[in-house]
Amino acid sequence: MSENDFFDEMPIVLSVSRLPQRLDETPGAVTILDRDMIRRSGARDVADLLRLVPGFQTSNAFEGDLPQATYHGGFNSYSGRMQVLVDGRSAYSTYLFGSVGPGLMSVALEDIERIEVLRGSNSAAYGARAILGVVNIVTQHTEVTQGVQAKISTGQNGIRDAQAALGWRTDQAGFRLSVDSRADDGLAGSNGHNQVRRVNFRSDWRASLDDEVQFRAGMLGIDAGRGFAGQAGSPPRDGFYESGFMQIDWHRTLGPNEDLALLLSRTQEDYRDSFAYSLLPLGINDSIDVSARGNSVNDSVTLQHTFRKGDGLRVVWGGEWRREQVTSEPLYNSSEALVTDFKRLFANAEWRLSPDWLLNAGFMGEQHSRFGFSLAPRLMLNWHVSPGHTVRAGVSRAFRPPSVFETSSNVRYSYGNLPLQVTSLSRGNLQPESLVARELGYLASVPQWGATLDVRLFHEKVSGFVERLRYPLPPGSSLLPSTPADFYNSEGFSIRGLEYQLNWKPWQGAQVGFNQARTRISVSNPRSDSSLDFVVPKLASTLFFTQSLPADLELSVLHQDGGTTSLQGSSDTNRAFTRTDVRLAKALRWGVRRGEFALVVQNLGEPYLDFAPEFEFRRRAFLTLRLDN
Repeated sequence: MSENDFFDEMPIVLSVSRLPQRLDETPGAVTILDRDMIRRSGARDVADLLRLVPGFQTSNAFEGDLPQATYHGGFNSYSGRMQVLVDGRSAYSTYLFGSVGPGLMSVALEDIERIEVLRGSNSAAYGARAILGVVNIVTQHTEVTQGVQAKISTGQNGIRDAQAALGWRTDQAGFRLSVDSRADDGLAGSNGHNQVRRVNFRSDWRASLDDEVQFRAGMLGIDAGRGFAGQAGSPPRDGFYESGFMQIDWHRTLGPNEDLALLLSRTQEDYRDSFAYSLLPLGINDSIDVSARGNSVNDSVTLQHTFRKGDGLRVVWGGEWRREQVTSEPLYNSSEALVTDFKRLFANAEWRLSPDWLLNAGFMGEQHSRFGFSLAPRLMLNWHVSPGHTVRAGVSRAFRPPSVFETSSNVRYSYGNLPLQVTSLSRGNLQPESLVARELGYLASVPQWGATLDVRLFHEKVSGFVERLRYPLPPGSSLLPSTPADFYNSEGFSIRGLEYQLNWKPWQGAQVGFNQARTRISVSNPRSDSSLDFVVPKLASTLFFTQSLPADLELSVLHQDGGTTSLQGSSDTNRAFTRTDVRLAKALRWGVRRGEFALVVQNLGEPYLDFAPEFEFRRRAFLTLRLDN
């Protein structure tokens, strides 16, 4: 959270219940990362930035698809059990099996106003994909980005980042166009040379005294090295990911205590990843094309109505229609689009029972075109024990229908009419996962000490967890023996833990942030091939310190002890790691113009493993110059 948030008034959170609420009145634990925190961290993308949130694990690899961040364990390479929103638009990747990676990469850090992270289930507000948390990325309003802004970074490991933005306005509207590129040589040992390219446009138009219209559009392109030397089934190669989106938000004020909002969005994805696989070991002097190409289209319409009744009741309710289409012959053995429809009805009521007691009650009812109806309710009671001290207790239920790949995968390789091998073949015997979460929280703000403390004690019980299981096909089904992957509902597990974040201003110009998460997974009936015992570190912590120095200098130190957990791409390989980053920045001023020159050194200590046993995150230093008009 920002210094102003902690030491002035209680910050307002926008996305937890779909109602703007004070941080001490939200139905859940929230971490806010604002522009100052983003800048001081030295991070180059959102995934790396989320190390500052208790309970999160991150990866910098482009091997699975993109750098990832997960809460309470990812359980696979795509982190498909957490929702990422960008200005309220779901950035769920239909093609990449629910991956949050594209959403975390969709905007440059310089365009972000703040990031709100709900630590815990929020299906009651955002449906199926929010089963283990929500990351809401809020971009800057065009009113505060007028003029020209540019930033360039260069340094070790081939780091070469560049960004530029132009903001302008008319009598009734403001506009911003930003373009950037993020590039480096990747993790040591990987087939690096990764490049991310983005273009984003935003306009804010005051159509009338009662109407505001926002339009957003953007493109994301990624060229990333993948594969391993000497592995015929995954040789070194390039993978290409492209996406584009358009979003329209219309907001009408119906009265002093009532408004209406409409959101329309479309997101498209295209993916290419292929290589030639030699058939010489089979005595055939030829090769076949192994591919994972395909595309997806997501359309969404959301309408919500917010109103207040008297001084004690606020309500938001509405509905959403969403259609997801994915097409990939290599993944599904069909050229037809696989279509999933969602129809959602949601509501949340904030009822002030007395000046010190606040009740949040809400639900999401979702109709899935394949799995039918699911209901996700939530009940949370906040008690303001005394000024600056709030106790929170509640229970919620969440759900996640299996992804299209989990229900319909059909990956097979053939040479002409000769079937060679089947690697994934879903039999479709799946039901949605469900989660029941209970939590007890405490939020304290002590201005005279310059400190805030947020504590969350939780118990999350997951039922019907979807796991991968291989099974043999009958002899003769293919030339090579085939044991394709299928998916099934296990009996589930429980996640118990305690996490807290402390922010403290010990003296003038200094700020200390410390968070820690203690987590334990209990599997009901553990299987020998289950990886659930290894995905979450039992203890992990992060320390972040900033200090203003003379001569307009600023020092930041970020130290992370990630605990012991499995690698994202190798569940049977455990790692324990620490990482220390240092940033020294000098503020620049020319009249009304501002800028900054910074040196960032990431990972001062020994290299640590990331994603796979072959990959290391080694020390890297880079320089950054930022100029604002």
